[in-house]
Amino acid sequence: MDAWVRFSAQSQARERLCRAAQYACSLLGHALQRHGASPELQKQIRQLESHLSLGRKLLRLGNSADALESAKRAVHLSDVVLRFCITVSHLNRALYFACDNVLWAGKSGLAPRVDQEKWAQRSFSRRLKGSGGGVPGGSETGGLGGPGTPGGGLPQLALKLRLQVLLLARVLRGHPPLLLDVVRNACDLFIPLDKLGLWRCGPGIVGLCGLVSSILSILTLIYPWLRLKP
Repeated sequence: MDAWVRFSAQSQARERLCRAAQYACSLLGHALQRHGASPELQKQIRQLESHLSLGRKLLRLGNSADALESAKRAVHLSDVVLRFCITVSHLNRALYFACDNVLWAGKSGLAPRVDQEKWAQRSFSRRLKGSGGGVPGGSETGGLGGPGTPGGGLPQLALKLRLQVLLLARVLRGHPPLLLDVVRNACDLFIPLDKLGLWRCGPGIVGLCGLVSSILSILTLIYPWLRLKP
């Protein structure tokens, strides 16, 4: 009970509970549509999802300033790589929350002239750039299989890839916070990809990924030792 009281007292916890409920509604709405539920019930689920989304944006007011403060603290980290990556990550979050606050003002009616579609695209573009740092690795993989690679090297390449996958699995298994963070970020990646139209996953996949990501985020608040720290 004490753990729940501490958890519910955090504004971040309430926002993540709303997020989990929002994506649960998205997943439920998709399931109801596939099974031919009544249009009235589907409409109510969509309205509930919309209200939860608006409530989340209200709870996130001020998070941009908090992200900037976190970036200022990260600047003093001794490791150069960690200092750069974590600082850029917090700055990226600050920009995302700033766009999200503008979007909230438009949806709530405080700023009716705000182009909601444009600001929604801007916020998801920011997140995608921040979470897609590993994409350039794909070009390196392509380079390994380039025209200059001899055909006899394919078995060796497959063996190296297998060893690297086994090593990655061993590292993740031995570090639960890292495993949880990797899975959570992988789930979060599908949401901006779908919103930006780069890869249409469908509302079912988006709802499932958002729900899983939200549950994992809630676990890091309930059990702080699962939170990834530099």
